Amino acid sequence: MTGCVVLFPVAITFFITWWFIQFVDGFFSPLYAKLGIDIFGLGFLTSLVFIFMVGIFVSSWVGSTIFWVGEWFIKKMPFVRHIYSASKQVSTAISPDQNTTAFKEVAIIRHPRIGEYAFGFITSTVVLQTDKGDEELCSVYVPTNHLYIGDIFLVNSEEIIRPNLSIREGIEIIVSGGMTMPQVIASMEPMPRISQNIRLNRMT
Repeated sequence: MTGCVVLFPVAITFFITWWFIQFVDGFFSPLYAKLGIDIFGLGFLTSLVFIFMVGIFVSSWVGSTIFWVGEWFIKKMPFVRHIYSASKQVSTAISPDQNTTAFKEVAIIRHPRIGEYAFGFITSTVVLQTDKGDEELCSVYVPTNHLYIGDIFLVNSEEIIRPNLSIREGIEIIVSGGMTMPQVIASMEPMPRISQNIRLNRMT
């Protein structure tokens, strides 16, 4: 059993890495095969260079313009635009740029009942204007299926616990099913943020 416990994560890591190399290598390997070049890993290295060059090209003004035009056409296609938008939101959320559409902070909210807590990500803030006054709410995304499917909760900003965890650490905790959870989590002071205003009118 000790041997299985030690070798299991090694085997899983090796299997996933090997599958990833074969998957990426398969993009350019058929091209080299037609040229009579049979070197394992050459397609993988070519794919990495291709991805790197695409990143440099899109970072330029010309590349970003072409990318914007292509993205505009994709967003006009039915069904395809929904898949693209969902996948882009996830990639944007975990990107190192952390722009305005990404996850802002890791959050812990009281859910689904008192005494129980749930991990989530603050995506935006909003000021709710009612007859009783203004109330700042945070839009908290709580994943229910790894990271791609989840629920949205509007929670009072004062009731949110902000742990000392980065976005990547929060994603690792959720994807691993809580196995990478640190033994001690400390709360941090809330960060200042720009809010939007929503006015609720009474229905008569």
